[in-house]
Amino acid sequence: MLAMGIDPGTARTGYGLVQTSGGRLREVKHGIIVTPPEWPTARRLTIIHQQLAALIAEHNPAIVGLEEVFFGRNAPSALTVGQARGVAILAAGAAGVAVMECTPAEVKQAVTGYGKADKQQVKFMVRAILGLGQGELAADAADALATAICCLHHYQGGGPA
Repeated sequence: MLAMGIDPGTARTGYGLVQTSGGRLREVKHGIIVTPPEWPTARRLTIIHQQLAALIAEHNPAIVGLEEVFFGRNAPSALTVGQARGVAILAAGAAGVAVMECTPAEVKQAVTGYGKADKQQVKFMVRAILGLGQGELAADAADALATAICCLHHYQGGGPA
C-alpha cells in the first residue's frame, strides 16, 4: 500500500510517499513545493494544487494524510495553512483518494513512540525508519513522510479514522 503525507503551507508544502509491503516501509519520493511570497495567494494555491494533483496522478496513493491544523498563538498563520490544506484535500478528493487527518501527537507517536517529541526527534526517526541516511531532508518533507507513516499505521489497524 502507498500513502502520501502532506505538510501544507503556502510558502512551503512538504510531501512524502511511503510504501508498505511485507511489513516494511520504504520511501518512494519526497520533496517540497515552494511558492514565492510575492505571488498573490490565488496563484500560490493554484501551483500547490496543480503539483499535488500531478503527484497523486503519477503515484496513485491509496490514502493521503494531513496533520490537523494547530492554531497555537498565530491565527493568521493557521489560516494560510488552512488554505493550503484545503487545496491538498481538493487534490486528493478530485482524484478519488481517501483523506486521513491525524493530530500532531498521533504523527509523533507513530514515528517516535512519544506524542510530544520535538521536530529533530521526528526527523531522526523518519530517517531511521525509512533508511534515508544523512542526506538533506527538509523539515517539511520529514513531517510529510512522518504523516504518511502514521497513515499506514492507522490503515493497517483497520482503515482510516
